[in-house]
Amino acid sequence: MTVRLADAREGWRGERAGSRAARRRPGGWRLQAQKNNGRGATGPGTGVVTRTKPKAKRPSLYRVLLLNDDYTPMEFVVLVLERFFGKSREVATQIMLHVHHNGVGECGIYTYEVAETKVTQVMDFARKHQHPLQCVMEKN
Repeated sequence: MTVRLADAREGWRGERAGSRAARRRPGGWRLQAQKNNGRGATGPGTGVVTRTKPKAKRPSLYRVLLLNDDYTPMEFVVLVLERFFGKSREVATQIMLHVHHNGVGECGIYTYEVAETKVTQVMDFARKHQHPLQCVMEKN
């Protein structure tokens, strides 16, 4: 679609088509002038209107961590890892031993909402079974 520059000088909200605000508007229209190559009616009075697509950025990721304590049974930690994080028995046991020896262990990396939900589920489950197991999240 070609538009004469004289007719398209005003963009949305009265902005000039070549202004910085009109060029940077996400999803807005942008007017591009065409060069005259001598083969048609693309002279200084015509242009092309194109629609720009906004770029979506990737969401931040968060690590969900289990903290060691002296009272929560190891078998309960393995159960939590299997139930809420989908780990196999072997992987859950490895993570549990890592938490036991190092004081902290990573259960998984998720987006903010998923990590927050998993932390809440683990804390509620531990509280319900009267264990002081702590689960936290930190930005990756």
